[in-house]
Amino acid sequence: MATEVKERSVPKPVFTDAEAGAQEFPSWQSRSYNYFTPRKRRATVYEDVTMDVQPDPARHLTQGWVYSFANGDAGYPQEWSALKSTNWHAFLDPNEEWEQTIYRNNANVVRQISQNIEHGRTAHVFQAMNPAWVKVLSHHVFAWAHAEHGIGMHVYTPAQRDAPTNMINNAICVGAVHKLRFAQDLILYNLALSEEIDDFEGSVHKEVWQSDPIWQPTRELVEGLTGIRDWSEAFFATTVVFEQLVGELFRSGFVMQAAAPQGDFVTPTIIGAGESDAAREQRGARALFQMLAEDSEHGAANKATMQGWLEKYTPAAVNAGRNLQPIWSQLSEKVVRFEDSYDRSRSRFQELCSYLGLETPKEVNA
Repeated sequence: MATEVKERSVPKPVFTDAEAGAQEFPSWQSRSYNYFTPRKRRATVYEDVTMDVQPDPARHLTQGWVYSFANGDAGYPQEWSALKSTNWHAFLDPNEEWEQTIYRNNANVVRQISQNIEHGRTAHVFQAMNPAWVKVLSHHVFAWAHAEHGIGMHVYTPAQRDAPTNMINNAICVGAVHKLRFAQDLILYNLALSEEIDDFEGSVHKEVWQSDPIWQPTRELVEGLTGIRDWSEAFFATTVVFEQLVGELFRSGFVMQAAAPQGDFVTPTIIGAGESDAAREQRGARALFQMLAEDSEHGAANKATMQGWLEKYTPAAVNAGRNLQPIWSQLSEKVVRFEDSYDRSRSRFQELCSYLGLETPKEVNA
């Protein structure tokens, strides 16, 4: 005989009017975050996982910074930058980089480079390359790894710690990751060539970087960048000045142009990955420094400060770039003239200065 089961009634809680009102708060039924204003109608994943992850007393950290350094500086002092902003949090990385994209993009790059090097092995490309080009690779192309490592480890890494918002931190930190991975790509490629080419001078690049007169102005400039304490100055001097007048000049203006006619189709894929990385960092730098140049309260002062930085670092960058000219002459077949490469880099530098509302220093046209 079936037993009838009665549903037990649970009494509902009774609240006073004041208590009932306390149970609700604005947007309490919403399942989306609303503590920031997204750039478009709906927040992107980048915005959800990046914006305000680093608290700020100016926005949500009502109790103030919870720690400070021995000298009394607390959190991320805005005084660590000569540039000022009415709202540092307005900057969003145009590349929308966050943790997943970093791993995914870099994994794809490393996979592509590894496949290209392996294909070079199976196709016996390395043994067929022009001997003069092999010497350029061992002496100069791999010397560039030291510049990338220096910037990634000692310029971008300290700068990303000192920047005042999580969005700026992330953008510069990704730049550091890219620089260090690119330096590693070059050194791993160097080891591969050492295995494939007889008498390949696999370790000479360090001596070239440290003592070859061609590279000493570049080395001096990179080491100077590592000594800049102001994070915004370091990021500006690197992305706006150095990368245009030295980095792009050598990577794209020479290596990318000269490799293929020497029977080398592998090196351009590696250098091209580094160029793609640099372009991503420059998009972020453009957005950041344009925001600061157009700031409603500090724009004029910021532009004056950035103009001073241009005058300070451009002469050294021009000297470093022009000092690399003998490398263009080490190949019997002149695929590209140094002056053509320099004109292209100079034009892009002038365009960037104009974009930021700055005047191009006279040294560029000398």
